[in-house]
Amino acid sequence: MWILIRDAITYACMLILMSIGLTLTYITTKVPNFAHGEIAIIGLYTAFSVLHLLHLTPYAAIPIAFVLGAGAALALYKLVLKPLSARGATIDHLMIATLGYDMIIFAILNVYAETLRELYPRFTGKPLKTRGFMPFKAHDFTLAGQPGVFFTSLATVLICTLALHLLLTKTRFGIAMRATIENPDLASVFGVNTELVYTVSWILAGGLAGLAGVFLSFYFRGDTCLGFVLIVPVFTASIVGGFYSIYGAILGGAIAGLSEYLITYAISLAVGPWFLGYRITIPLIMLAITLLLAPEGLTGIEWSKVLRQLRAKLAGLSSRAVARLTGVVGR
Repeated sequence: MWILIRDAITYACMLILMSIGLTLTYITTKVPNFAHGEIAIIGLYTAFSVLHLLHLTPYAAIPIAFVLGAGAALALYKLVLKPLSARGATIDHLMIATLGYDMIIFAILNVYAETLRELYPRFTGKPLKTRGFMPFKAHDFTLAGQPGVFFTSLATVLICTLALHLLLTKTRFGIAMRATIENPDLASVFGVNTELVYTVSWILAGGLAGLAGVFLSFYFRGDTCLGFVLIVPVFTASIVGGFYSIYGAILGGAIAGLSEYLITYAISLAVGPWFLGYRITIPLIMLAITLLLAPEGLTGIEWSKVLRQLRAKLAGLSSRAVARLTGVVGR
């Protein structure tokens, strides 16, 4: 049971890192980035390259993956989204543009994987499987009998959460970022460099996706198509938590990750292991339910109002129960 919970927490940490980045770019530039999942795969293949080309632990790829992921996200904003916005493109146009950028990254990764597969045997005399390769569990370290990715992913989430909290609440740039999120036009009137805020947001989002990609290499079967699968639970995490809150992204990532993993396991025990292939249905159902019942996400709900209504209903039920009981006794 502990192994199941441990793996669920590890998976949730990866979703949290990705959902933070997705939410950060959305609340600043209002663009849903459908290329976010494929940017994470850049980090995965960075870990793959560090392991097989440099013969180092995949953890050594963390700074490289952050830089490459940040560069890919920044290129999307500077070379695609910003020029299109300057020409009057709508959010729909920008969203479709991120889909096109996703295809570009996917194509580049496939070319890289095929090139590496062809060249690697010429220099080493050994074949190299560059797509559909197994997770790097054999190359992970252990601590207290547990895999290192459990501790490193959890520590990374805690550090990133604390760093973002301090950035947003204790620095002048954080104040400028919050002002830009609330009202970019008014913020620019008061001298806030909104373009710098947008740039930093995309850099952080891409970097966090790259970090998540490194951890994914220990957890998932590596493939260039993995980004298309990941984008669904990542969007689910952001929407469940609330697409307008960084803290909501953390909450949503934890809920979506734990629920997807544990519910899938429970259903597979009941109906058979064939259900594991339909794991993606769990976040899809969660996404649909959230959009129907609470489109603003958990952090968008006025919980004080909900509690007041609940207390009022309970009080009403209690008074009716007392009245019925009094009537019965009176008879």
